[in-house]
Amino acid sequence: MTALDLQVVQPAGTARTTRDRLEILAALIHAPNFDPLFRSEIIDIPRDHPVYAWGCQVPRCERPRRTSLHLCADHHEQWKQQRAAESSKGNFLASAHPLPASQGIDRGWCLVCPERPVFSVRLQLCYTHMYRWLYTSGTTLSENDPSVTTTNPFQAWIRDQGPLPGAGPCRVAVCPETAACPMGLCVGHRARYKQQGNPGGVAVRRRQRSAGCAVAEVVDEVAFRKWCQSEEPIRRTGQLNLIGLRPLVKAEIQWGLFAHIQQKDPSDWVITRVQRVVNICRSRRSDSLADVDVEAEQRAVQSIVRQTQAKLTAVYYTKQETKEAGFIELSHFGRHFDRLTSRYDLTGVPQQWLRDLLWEYLASRLRSPKCPRTRTTLDYARRACTELGSFLTLDAPETKSAPSLLTELHAEQFVADLRHRAHHGLPSLGVFQHDGKPSKVTAGTLCRALTHSRNVLYWALESGHASRLGLSREFITSMPYGGAVPSPSRNPFTDDVARALSDEGNLQMFEREHDDSDLGLRDIWEGIVYTGRRCSEIIKLRLDCTARIRDLPMLWHDQTKVGNINEGVRIPERLEEVLLRRHDKTLVLFEHRHGRLPTAEERTRLALFPSPKKNPSGRRSLTYSFFAAEFRAWVDELDLGKAVTHQARHTLATKLLAHGATMAQIRRFLGQISERMAERYAKVAISELETVLQAVWVGGPASSKPGELLSQEEPLGQQEAVALALDLAHRSTPAEGGLCTYQPVVNGSACPWNLDCHNCDKFVLSGADLVYWRHKQEQWSLLAERAPNDATADYLHQVFEPTARAIAGLERALSAMGLLEDALALDIRRPQDYFHRVWRTVFRADDLAALPSASFAPPSEEL
Repeated sequence: MTALDLQVVQPAGTARTTRDRLEILAALIHAPNFDPLFRSEIIDIPRDHPVYAWGCQVPRCERPRRTSLHLCADHHEQWKQQRAAESSKGNFLASAHPLPASQGIDRGWCLVCPERPVFSVRLQLCYTHMYRWLYTSGTTLSENDPSVTTTNPFQAWIRDQGPLPGAGPCRVAVCPETAACPMGLCVGHRARYKQQGNPGGVAVRRRQRSAGCAVAEVVDEVAFRKWCQSEEPIRRTGQLNLIGLRPLVKAEIQWGLFAHIQQKDPSDWVITRVQRVVNICRSRRSDSLADVDVEAEQRAVQSIVRQTQAKLTAVYYTKQETKEAGFIELSHFGRHFDRLTSRYDLTGVPQQWLRDLLWEYLASRLRSPKCPRTRTTLDYARRACTELGSFLTLDAPETKSAPSLLTELHAEQFVADLRHRAHHGLPSLGVFQHDGKPSKVTAGTLCRALTHSRNVLYWALESGHASRLGLSREFITSMPYGGAVPSPSRNPFTDDVARALSDEGNLQMFEREHDDSDLGLRDIWEGIVYTGRRCSEIIKLRLDCTARIRDLPMLWHDQTKVGNINEGVRIPERLEEVLLRRHDKTLVLFEHRHGRLPTAEERTRLALFPSPKKNPSGRRSLTYSFFAAEFRAWVDELDLGKAVTHQARHTLATKLLAHGATMAQIRRFLGQISERMAERYAKVAISELETVLQAVWVGGPASSKPGELLSQEEPLGQQEAVALALDLAHRSTPAEGGLCTYQPVVNGSACPWNLDCHNCDKFVLSGADLVYWRHKQEQWSLLAERAPNDATADYLHQVFEPTARAIAGLERALSAMGLLEDALALDIRRPQDYFHRVWRTVFRADDLAALPSASFAPPSEEL
């Protein structure tokens, strides 16, 4: 945002003038919810303010902290020594001794004169009484011993002195302090005046006979007054001086200070840097922050000005005024996009009617419950309208103010010109890069420009804006759909690249040369490789993202791209160790910053890989752009050609397919939208399916505990079932009504029990066998009902009871995993059902039968 971003809107007479803006800010500042701390000209910030804290972290230490260190200079040096010895910062803060303030403090008042400030800290006397004592004692200030204040002659002399009236305020225009010398300057400004060579030639002449009485002699009164008018205030610790600012800019800074603390996670604004902004506005006599140019200042000062300007835009402009000014204010719609300011510029669209139409279209998208998740939709629509508007400006200038003149021919000519530019790689007519060079029109640009131009125009047709503007239906309907953007999917890593990117020596180089601050870049890369997650899903992990369920390590993450929040996935033990080490390092960083460990509530929001900049709470993660840049530099150093992090996801999908996973399994494991998307990732199938990706086993009817889960004794919950379903270790071979897990048979040997599967404890049930066994249950129930006597019926029920318990346990396990309905819909195993997930979710029958709530029940009458 530049200094021109807040210029007053001139047309239509509806813009808010400087006076209007001042009235608006004054009303906001005097509102009940405005913090009264920021209403005065002299703002004294509390030592431990939640956002603007300036005090040292050591309890009762009166010295200001150094920027972003949270400790004063002396305590910081002490902490560096103890930190090198791996000491806890909490222990350091508890044992450190507080220090008295040494600079930027109020000296207090004279021991004799309650209306005059102290000039000599050692004597605690004002200027006049200091020289009177020196004259009486016959010493100089440099010779005077601090212990003299406790001697009897000094105390007796103090009692004999009479108080003098105050000397009035300091002559420096912006100084709120009391004058401390005959020159009419406070102590701080007197010292600064001497350092600057006495502008105006003011000197003090003392009269010896009057024992310290002094007068000021001025050589050039005009030069002295000019210096007093231009001099900045004396720095006072924790104090912000707004005296001398013009009314509007003062109100803007007061509002900006308050608005900043209302943010969810405000960055650190150091008071001295805010004071620098104030001094700039005062010295340049700025009417508003819109007039302030801070390009030559520190980045922190620029950030304060730009953030305040962004907050003021939402206050100064209504929605209609933003439309007239050619931008859209996202905060008016309560929307926020990463790496995008709230002011979204639309002035690149040359035609006013097309710009207004784009504004209305984007506003409708921002109001919608299906608001875009990222800024991409906004960028594509803006570029499409810029391309269209730039073409019409050259080809049909008469339509600039008369869109009703647009015909079908204009649309066809625009499409032909854009296709021609895309085919030959020609520059765009209206879209420019950051360096001012025109952007090239590519095949992707062509598709997006046509598609989003069509979207905007068709929305105008449906919403009635087309009829209001007079746009012809033929012009709108002639805009074709751009089609799918030609974007070939990335290939998996080749064997050579994969070996190089996983080599321990190369990983150590990545960690050593590209992560000297130990931000966890190697840990992020290993997380991507082991899990196949999207890069941003690993970067944005929370602190407590790992857990063990049934002794299986799990990773919990958000798949925001597909709307899966807090999704769990099995991870190897090695990756769990890596993430736990990073977890401990992040806790140490938090403890070093705050001097304590995070609370339980704070832990849920802390980032596992926190950003080191503008992140006081530790909630913001590293950015994808930062990691991608360091990864790209590492790949270039290894001379591996073009390799990106997303190829690791393709590589894992291909490996899963090669080891027997289906497209449905890959889609679910990688968190993809459809199986078609999964096909773009899984490139090569090396063999047919021989193993399964997800299998949970239960015992068969002949086992010791029919229906009991093989890996646990308690009933399944949803998370436990998902965790167990990701176990890849089991192997089996099909049998009648279930699976055989006896490994010699699985490996091809003959069955030693003559294929008596239903009476074998190696026999297990799968979800696809549920209907088969329910039919068996129905048959036994019918036999029992037709028995000649009760004893025979009881005998039949007793024989079938282990099988009934296994069936009941299987139903319960499938229900916990959300597969019961699928299992009931799968009637009798067919060849095409062999690879269905229900078939591959299997349980030991005796394990299922042992579940607490599993019991034998007659088959339902509906079966």
